[in-house]
Amino acid sequence: MTPQEKLNQLAVALNGATGFSGLVFSTELMPGEVDVLIVSLEHREELPVYITVDESQILCITHLWTEAEVEPTKKMDLLDALLTLNIPIPLSSFSKIGQQYVIFGALSVNSSSDQLIEEIDTLSDNTLTAIEELSAYLIKK
Repeated sequence: MTPQEKLNQLAVALNGATGFSGLVFSTELMPGEVDVLIVSLEHREELPVYITVDESQILCITHLWTEAEVEPTKKMDLLDALLTLNIPIPLSSFSKIGQQYVIFGALSVNSSSDQLIEEIDTLSDNTLTAIEELSAYLIKK
């Protein structure tokens, strides 16, 4: 199965699925240079999970904040906090793509739908935790 076929299969399997936390998923395929599956969770639509597939993994990413939202005097402390939280936050890690800070998780391309649902649930919960725990490093709006 090609990565595109796998992504299409995931879109169908996840659309309308209910996560272990009881939230309903909705999906949207976004074609592009790299096709992306956008998964929105009920009541958390502002923090969608972006899913890509290649030959070996399913990558799930949620955007946290941009570089411009980080308090400049607290940036080094934020980076230290992100590294410190990488282990205690289950099944998720932090990264930066361009100017965008993200939290992500990865699974084998052979993972089941239930395993992917668990990953999306966990990533969504971890996103909320990260925003709560790290908001002190961001510019107050």
